[in-house]
This record gives sequence, structure tokens and C-alpha cells, in this order.
Amino acid sequence: MKKTVICLIGLNFLSICLYAQKTDKFMGEIVNYDESTVPAYTLPDILLTAKGEKVKNTSAWEKKRRPELLALFEEHVYGKTPGGLDSLKFVVTNEKVDAMAGKAHLKEIKITAWNGGHSVSFPIVLFIPNKRKTPAPVFLLINNRSSRNTDPERIEKSTFWPAEMIIDSGYAIAAFHHSDVAPDRKDSYQNGVLKQLFPAELAKDNGMKAIGVWAWAASRVMDYFKTDKEIDFNKVALVGHSRGGKTALWAAAQDQRFAMVFSSCSGSTGASLARRKYGETISLINKQFGYWFNNNYKKYSNDVNSLPVDQHMLIGLIVPRPVYTTNATEDRWADPYGSFLSLVHAKPVYDLYGKKVNLPKEMPGVNIPIINSAMGYHFREGKHDLNIYDWTNFIRFANLHFKS
Repeated sequence: MKKTVICLIGLNFLSICLYAQKTDKFMGEIVNYDESTVPAYTLPDILLTAKGEKVKNTSAWEKKRRPELLALFEEHVYGKTPGGLDSLKFVVTNEKVDAMAGKAHLKEIKITAWNGGHSVSFPIVLFIPNKRKTPAPVFLLINNRSSRNTDPERIEKSTFWPAEMIIDSGYAIAAFHHSDVAPDRKDSYQNGVLKQLFPAELAKDNGMKAIGVWAWAASRVMDYFKTDKEIDFNKVALVGHSRGGKTALWAAAQDQRFAMVFSSCSGSTGASLARRKYGETISLINKQFGYWFNNNYKKYSNDVNSLPVDQHMLIGLIVPRPVYTTNATEDRWADPYGSFLSLVHAKPVYDLYGKKVNLPKEMPGVNIPIINSAMGYHFREGKHDLNIYDWTNFIRFANLHFKS
């Protein structure tokens, strides 16, 4: 069956499957790129509670199954995010009302959080369109690439964060850099929020690590948006690529104030199913980036079938809000088909809410985006990246759901 499915998902992808190598070796492990050798697997039932009760309505989902799944991801994968702070402060450090040749209002904001007598500050960059008469919906990017991508002076411009394009579309656009709150290195990730504000988490097997901190920071930006009258706080779309895409899903799963989430090429422990063992596996991601996840996740490196969750359940935690994921033809490492299947297996939760989901029966072909749906998806040509094609479809999807 799997072999038949892969033959129906587009000629470009089929060509890759036929002519590219079917295995690789990385960090001492064989990496599988052969759809026919994906092992048989059974996904945990997204609508079956720990007590064996079938979830049949939104009340049971919200009161029983959703909290249960959130707790499982906290305990076994991403770590539990500490609640509460002593104080939180926002300071506009730079402002230009006629940025982008008069099109936008630039604000650079410093967010400072205090806890236990210590503080951490990190900056955000925000452009708001001047042509709007009402508060602007906003795209917030978790920037895991060079900070030059989000240059507030616009001397350097990047397709990773095409601020001018977003402004011209009537949206505000904001970003923070993930390493400003947790350096993206296994020997220093703890420097910043963890060591200063929540040091106890470092000693806990279920304590949050880097991805948990990056998600925490996204929620602090949401706290700021609530204070800015130029921003429509009810229309905040969170965007992340790769590790940022994993973070965006986890942040939106926890913080229901995010109205929409876009996860680009997020792969293992992001949008793609772990049990497929295609491309990057739990074992490989823990070997290379174990500091992104809690200590408990390491137990499943060679025993994925005992993990009580899989990534379709992470998508389900975002319901009923719209979610959009992407993949690229040259990024088999991120298991494009597994990412699409996560959406398919999360659909029953959207069905509980009566949300319109227009996923095709088979994975869509290359450059055929799914827009008119509560769950969006595209499989574009090209490499592991976030680019203009992605942003163009993000805007289309946001326009539909925000009625912009």
C-alpha cells in the first residue's frame, strides 16, 4: 500500500524516489529513504483517552483528551514550561514611523523578564503597515537563521523574512532570534533563560530545554502584542522553519492565543510522524540535537513504538485553529510524506469542530498548495528553506482565515 501511495504523489517526487539513493549513513546509523522499507506501524489513537474512552465531542476533547496529550508531550518530548514570572517589561528602543519609504512603522522592542532576582532581555523587530486604518494582523517569525535576515534598517533584505512583501500585503511582520534566549549549541543552550530564570529545569528529566525556551519566548512576544494598539492581538500567525518550525508547533500547542501557525520543513519531532523511520529519526535527532528536548525523550531513541504520542497529536493540539505545514523535494531528511500524513491523522479533531478540511486522498503533487482548508499544506520544489513561494502561500492562507 505504501508503495502505491508514493507513486501517486507527483512525478517529480516519484523521480526522486526512483533515482536517488535509498539509504544513507549518518552518525553511525543507516538513514532510510526507501518508502517500500518503512516498517509497519500503529499510531496511537488521537481520540482515545488513557482510560480507553472514545472522544466524541469538543467538550470531551477540551476537558479530557487535549490536556492529557499536552501533558504527554511535556513529560516525554519537549519538557514542561514553567509558569509565572516576577515581572515582565517592554521598552521601545528604536522607532521610525516612515520606514520602508513611508510604508511602515518600525518598532524595535526590548522584552525583559525577571524571575528569582535575575533577568533576561531579548529584542524583537516589528514593522506595521502605515496604510491600515485598523489594527494589523501580524506574522511572527522565530528566526533560526542569521539575524541579518531581519535587519531593521533594511540594508540587507532576505527572502527568508520578506518584510516589504508582507507589509505590501497589509500585514505587520515581526521576528525574534532564537539564540537571544537560548543559544543553539549543546554546550551553551542553558545560558540565557534557563540558567537565569528557570535553573531548576536543567536538573529535571522532564524540564524544558532549548525548544521549550524558544516557544516560551514566542509567548512573551504575544504578551507584548497585547499591549500594542496597532496590532490585532486576535490575528497573530506564528511562523517557523526547520527547528523553528518544530518550535512554532509546540508554542501554538501550548499557547492558544496564537490564531494560526505555519511550520516550514520541520521534519522529525516537528510535523513528521516519528514511527515511519524515514529520514531523520528520533535516535538521530537526539544524538545531534538532544539539547532541544527533555531528557526523557532519549528513552525513545531506539524504541519509538513505546512513545505514547506521535506528531499528528501535536497538530491536533492546535485545533480548531488553522495550521499549515510545508516540505521541499530536495529535503527527504524531513520526510515530506510523513508530514502530510500527520495532517491526515490529525483531521479527526478538526472534524469534531466541524472545520472544513480539504486534504486530498493522496499527497498533493509538487507546487500544488492546499489553501482552502483549515489544514494547509504544500510540497514545493527546491531545498530545505523558507522562501518567497512559502510566504506567498502563507499570505493566501492567512487572507482566507483572517478574511483580510
